[in-house]
Amino acid sequence: MSLGILAAFQLTKAQVISSKKWADLFSYNNVLAMKEDNGKIIAATENGIFYYTISSGEVTKLSKANGLHNVGITAFDYDPKTKTGIIGYENGSLDVITSNEIKYIVDIPIAAGYNGNKKVNHISITGDQAVISVGYGVSIFNVKKKEFGDSAFFLKAGVYEASNEATIFGNKVYSVTNTGLKSHELNTTFPVFSTWTTEVPGSFKHIDSDAELVYSSATAAYIYNNGTPMQLPTTFGNINDLVISPNNIVVTDNRIYTYGTNGVSLNAISLGEDCNTAIMAGGKIFGGTMLSGIKDEGNNTYKPSGPYFNFAYNINLYDNNQLLVSTGGRSDRYNFPVDNPKKPGFYYFNGTEWIYSSYFREKKLNEINILDAIINPIDNSEVFFTNYTLFTMGVYKMKYNASNKDFEFVKYYNLGANPYYRRPVGLAHDSQNNVFVSFGFNDGTPSMGIYDKAADDFIIKKFDLSSAGVQKPIVYENMLWTTLPRSNNLWVYDYKNATNLSDDTDYILKESNGFAGTSGTLSIAIDKSGDAWIGTDAGLRILPNAAAEIKTPEPMANPVIIEQNGLGEELFRDSAILQIEVDAGDYKWVSIDGGGVYYLSSDGQKTIKHFTKENSPLPTNSVTDIKVDKKTGKVYFVTYNGIVTYQGDVADVTSNFGNVVVYPNPVVYSNFKGKVTIKGLAEKTNIRIVDAAGNVVHSAVARGGYYEWDLNNHKGTRVASGIYFVLMTNEDGSDKATAKIGVVN
Repeated sequence: MSLGILAAFQLTKAQVISSKKWADLFSYNNVLAMKEDNGKIIAATENGIFYYTISSGEVTKLSKANGLHNVGITAFDYDPKTKTGIIGYENGSLDVITSNEIKYIVDIPIAAGYNGNKKVNHISITGDQAVISVGYGVSIFNVKKKEFGDSAFFLKAGVYEASNEATIFGNKVYSVTNTGLKSHELNTTFPVFSTWTTEVPGSFKHIDSDAELVYSSATAAYIYNNGTPMQLPTTFGNINDLVISPNNIVVTDNRIYTYGTNGVSLNAISLGEDCNTAIMAGGKIFGGTMLSGIKDEGNNTYKPSGPYFNFAYNINLYDNNQLLVSTGGRSDRYNFPVDNPKKPGFYYFNGTEWIYSSYFREKKLNEINILDAIINPIDNSEVFFTNYTLFTMGVYKMKYNASNKDFEFVKYYNLGANPYYRRPVGLAHDSQNNVFVSFGFNDGTPSMGIYDKAADDFIIKKFDLSSAGVQKPIVYENMLWTTLPRSNNLWVYDYKNATNLSDDTDYILKESNGFAGTSGTLSIAIDKSGDAWIGTDAGLRILPNAAAEIKTPEPMANPVIIEQNGLGEELFRDSAILQIEVDAGDYKWVSIDGGGVYYLSSDGQKTIKHFTKENSPLPTNSVTDIKVDKKTGKVYFVTYNGIVTYQGDVADVTSNFGNVVVYPNPVVYSNFKGKVTIKGLAEKTNIRIVDAAGNVVHSAVARGGYYEWDLNNHKGTRVASGIYFVLMTNEDGSDKATAKIGVVN
């Protein structure tokens, strides 16, 4: 393997936000741009790039989880001569990929007074220079120095004009805009827009250059030769891209057309689906599709494994590594369904590959806004999902057909709804396989649907509450615990015998029970101690011993008070808590709207980690769902911009030891200056660390299955170089474990 694009893919040292613990579950279906280098195709998609080796079929990927610094890719170019790729993002930043580093560029020039979209529209590399097109003009980027040079802001009569695309041809920059093909030499007056020349008036979309300069409008493509446009001999429907190589011109609309560089038509093919772009490689056409990755002329597709789209809202985990991802959303304080034009539905991972139902691909349901999907506990080949819409709201049941890897529609349950009412939100089931669905707007109040297996229908249990909004319920101690995002209440429903509504009881935690100062409860989790951790739009509340406390006359939920600079401070005060998840060690993962994700000690007093989009591969700082696989410790973070996973240190914690692992080991100070992690511990572990002479240098009690040692002794100073022995017993002394740590200062 030569040093080049794959070496750049493997490189991680130049960036700091990713590690081997992170992975992405992004979609690589929507290919925006492609380049070819010596038998390898580099394809840019919304959240990452991937490399396809034509001869071997090998596919590798590069994303924020293993090297890039952002998501929301809008432009890409790659120069085979210098092995340099440049990625442009929605927010105007760049990643420059070379064989030595991946450098993040955030200081793109912005025109004074410009308040429009900052996304990068197009990138074109020519030698050591690249021209970057944005909504207010073009900027020249020095590829070697990795810094910007001159910029031309297309300002006329107080209005900025976008450069749709631009390229360097000869000593000129050519840009296509909505008012014409414009040009300027790379000289001292380049930044002065009044000195630019309009070569051809009109509205143009695409431009590229190699041996020739080519450009296009929406319906016509041209070769520009010495000031004279020569139109290609085809009238197009809507041109998506225009690419020129040394030997060919490729135009993509609903078909892919190839021409010689002299404009002579060579071929036209269809790949059976819409393409954003296409290139010639090895004498063959490869299309960059909108929904299937790279596709060749034989209709073979190439892409990394991933869901159909990136948009995600909720995830449910099952045995054998199965996943169900829902993609809906709500706006206006959890009221109206989000109007997503892609209507994604749900994605299913069967343990080895992602499945997307033809029911959603073919838009057999006009209104789709799925907030939750679960596997039917009675029949694991069936899926229930909630459709939170205005007219087709209700619960749907589908059956998975393993032979054709598709879902077939089985039944629709409208919950007795008229338009706008009874919008279902979340599904849950208990250990007796009873299935429940929460829904709002039942005559203005939340209600619960209980699945009657015999009747194959839902029994409706209505409650008179002061909120029309409702969240997904959780089941604990045969009660449904449901947060209400449009009121400062928590609803607990003790259903006893699920299908006998006459013996039911419900409890309401109100403002007087600890929710003063809030306007809605958003999330809830029950920890190993039986305490309910309740997330509101204004902070966190804890209801201790929740199953018993909820039945007392005056249950009280209290905030977590932590010490800050010697003063008591409420944890997450005035923050909206989107999601709470408890791992196998009783540690808490907490998602803050706009604030990323916190990993807390079991009592919430200590922040162990804080992940944001700035310091981690998280696509956004608003994580809508978190789930932990308690067997493996893997944590799933779900966002509207895609899903990433983090391999946590706590997995399958019991009262006895698991597989005790120490890392890094040995600890060489010149290579690593952090804490040493010991994982695989018992739920409560007594730890003594001794030196080679048997002297105790450190002791501690670890809870939750793992411990981090800062390599300091009892006096708070770093221990000397040497071998240290870790002696461990569980809480009652019935199980023991040992480990060795090598320290090199």
